[in-house]
Amino acid sequence: MSGWQEYISSLMRDGLCCDAAVISVAHQQLLAAHPGGVLANMTQLEIQVLLGRNRDTLLTQGTTLGGLRCLVIRDNLYTDTHNYTMDLRTKRQEENSDTCTYAITVALANPVCLILVGQKGIQGGTLNLKAFKTVRYIKNSMHQ
Repeated sequence: MSGWQEYISSLMRDGLCCDAAVISVAHQQLLAAHPGGVLANMTQLEIQVLLGRNRDTLLTQGTTLGGLRCLVIRDNLYTDTHNYTMDLRTKRQEENSDTCTYAITVALANPVCLILVGQKGIQGGTLNLKAFKTVRYIKNSMHQ
């Protein structure tokens, strides 16, 4: 687990993310997460829904990550575009709440999946770029 925890530290270092996690695709379990972050509380069921092949309910009803309600903006996790990402947005927790919502990027980098939650005001495109760079690094390091 410590090796993946180093990836979390790296993802958090520049201040773009307020939370991050690495999950195993094969075992559908949490491998590492930012200490004290919401993603550290992800359940196996939440991970199974996120990585499951049945996308209908996920796309129409959203999902939860660590108990935090999220809406799917774009799902290319299992498409043939070789993009392998999903964009989510946190849902306001209370109807009249002034709390902001946060962008979330999920990126597939077999054998793992990365989840990045942006700081307040960070857009999904910025998170996607960060995720793509990390995914490329993971894939390159696996082939060495």
